[in-house]
Amino acid sequence: MSRVDTAWLRMDNDVNQMMIVGVWLLDRPLALETVRERIETRLLKYARFGQRVEHDALGANWVADPHFDITRHVVPEVLPRRAGQSERQALQQRCGELAMTPLDPNRPLWQFHLIEQYEGGCALMIRVHHCIADGIALIAVTNSITDGGDAPPSRRKGRAAHDEAHEADWLSDAVLKPLTELTVKLIGMGGAGMARSIDLLANPQQPIANTVSGTLDIARVGVQLLSDTAALALMADDSATSLKGHPVGRKVVAWNEPMPLDVVKAIGHGLNCSVNDVLLACVSGAIGGYLRAKGEDPAGQQIRAMVPVNLRPLEQAWQLGNRFGLVPLVLPIGIENPIERVYAVRARMRELKGSYQPLLAFGVLAASGLLVKAAQDMVLNLFAKKATAVMTNVPGPREHLQFCGATLRQTLFWVPASGNIGVGVSILSYGGGVQFGLITDERLCPDPQAIIDRFEPEFQKLLMVTLMLPWNAAA
Repeated sequence: MSRVDTAWLRMDNDVNQMMIVGVWLLDRPLALETVRERIETRLLKYARFGQRVEHDALGANWVADPHFDITRHVVPEVLPRRAGQSERQALQQRCGELAMTPLDPNRPLWQFHLIEQYEGGCALMIRVHHCIADGIALIAVTNSITDGGDAPPSRRKGRAAHDEAHEADWLSDAVLKPLTELTVKLIGMGGAGMARSIDLLANPQQPIANTVSGTLDIARVGVQLLSDTAALALMADDSATSLKGHPVGRKVVAWNEPMPLDVVKAIGHGLNCSVNDVLLACVSGAIGGYLRAKGEDPAGQQIRAMVPVNLRPLEQAWQLGNRFGLVPLVLPIGIENPIERVYAVRARMRELKGSYQPLLAFGVLAASGLLVKAAQDMVLNLFAKKATAVMTNVPGPREHLQFCGATLRQTLFWVPASGNIGVGVSILSYGGGVQFGLITDERLCPDPQAIIDRFEPEFQKLLMVTLMLPWNAAA
């Protein structure tokens, strides 16, 4: 297992499980055996989904599960409903419970839960540990199990060593070269030490701990790690709100109905902004409005969200694993004017373009995979202490997909948070629409639907004001 994936494996704690949780809503019921057969024949073409994790002194390894049983991984789910509770509310409650239910560490770290009857169709809840893959890779995986989905490229016999080398080489190309050629000049890093550290981390097969020199290499990684994280550690804390604090480890989830992606694009075009700028402005406005309704005054305040940045070519998503960095994005929750807010978001996004923070963050994650868990937690808490939320934006298929003959009418997912972060915001485009998912800790935000329900009004407010502006007046 790569050092980065090892770091994600060990991020589980009492208040945050490092699982990506998703839901597929299908327009007609499906039998359990039908779903099991499809997942077994398609998903297991990715060898990782038939492998469990085995720990050793150097980290962790993927090994085939000799007792793999599809019935342990695709399970029936009965959706209990309290008096007065809708099907959606019951499903949201169950998703929150599953988000904090650990996967069996002795089995492959994934599970599908089928609700055979839901809103006239069925619902499929999906849980995958983050150490298996990131969001971009999992979109490719889930698409492959749909009707007509593409299987991963087949690997010829005798290519295993080549593939392992390729897995290591990408890190050198994506991270090592930019760091040694440009970042060292810009921020004064010790280029040789960082280069050696990342080269070490890129290849988990290196026997770095077998000799005295290997031990010294690990020590150098630790020293370099302190230097490399200094910039992150010096970030000021974001504003103190009720969304930031000590979670209790009980999760609540919510989502909205899709908004038309074409309209979002039209607003962006009219304001000379990106789709992301528009969506993040809606997120900022919804959170600010929620805090005002609770009696808090967010004027002049801003919160920080850790946002993943993809570091892999999309055509390589089938290779799984985690290949992304993190950037801290400041959300202007205190700005009420929607136009002013969208331009504030645009300015912050432009500041991040060309930044090497994603590469630095990836190096930190990789290096932390070499440390004992207690030391890893200390390093990763540097990220968590500086942020209120984790947020991700994943592009999904433009057309509606079919699964075992049923139409996938809506797909949702929730991003996991690390450390003591208690808010996760997910944005997903699918089938011509874009929607928001929110997962929160019950202590910090017991009713995330109250935030979600503000996204649509914020969007409509921005649309109305945009239509009233002269089209040649965009900043």
